[in-house]
Amino acid sequence: MAKYRLVLLRHGEGAWNKENRFCSWVDQKLSSDGIKEAQNCGKHLKALGFEFDLVFTSVLSRSIQTAWLILEEMGQEWVPIQSSWRLNERHYGALIGLNRAEMALNHGEEQVKIWRRSYDVTPPPITESHPYYEEIYNDRRYKCSDVSQDNLPKAESLKDVLDRLLPYWNDKIVPELKSGKMILISAHGNSSRALLKHVEGISDEDIINVTLPTGVPILLELDENLHPLGPHQFLGDQEAIQAAIKKVEDQGKVKSAEK
Repeated sequence: MAKYRLVLLRHGEGAWNKENRFCSWVDQKLSSDGIKEAQNCGKHLKALGFEFDLVFTSVLSRSIQTAWLILEEMGQEWVPIQSSWRLNERHYGALIGLNRAEMALNHGEEQVKIWRRSYDVTPPPITESHPYYEEIYNDRRYKCSDVSQDNLPKAESLKDVLDRLLPYWNDKIVPELKSGKMILISAHGNSSRALLKHVEGISDEDIINVTLPTGVPILLELDENLHPLGPHQFLGDQEAIQAAIKKVEDQGKVKSAEK
């Protein structure tokens, strides 16, 4: 019997997900398909009888919007939401805005997979000449963060994401979980992968093969020491979920017509 249960998910499809671009810290709303994914996620969680007490999101709109839509579908709009940059997507540095398939064509699929999925490889850092630098670092949301803007990352490996996420997990989320609250975390592909790596003890080598589709809730059942009672569970139609995972994996491959 699980002592604690936690639902984690990657936000619904964003506009740049649809365009197969590295979105990272550029703020994007959900695409029309992403809105449907979030709504369907809410319907499914409601049908399964989930009742949330607290929701955690990043400070990026696609994460927050997903949480709003889920709670609306569940009739739980009143549930408090807490947002932190520490749950943000991985900072992809100089890769932000670039098309993954085009990157695979220019740099090879294996290199793109390493940039996207490996644990401790950091992409080239963003510089002030980058077209999205000012948009990110002049954003008012980061003036409210718990670190100075000068100390915000310019590029991150998955290890870096875990390093900045763990204090928030340990200091903010875990106490709420241990107080008996049912928690939903609406985050991003890499912040969710980092958290799964920590909770489930996934090795540095194996994390490269963990892929999360958009808008699919993940159930974690934990014992009194927050150790998993089994592997994480994707909730929903398993065949459709596997197809969605393959779609994400294929984003970093050269399109057939270009091979």
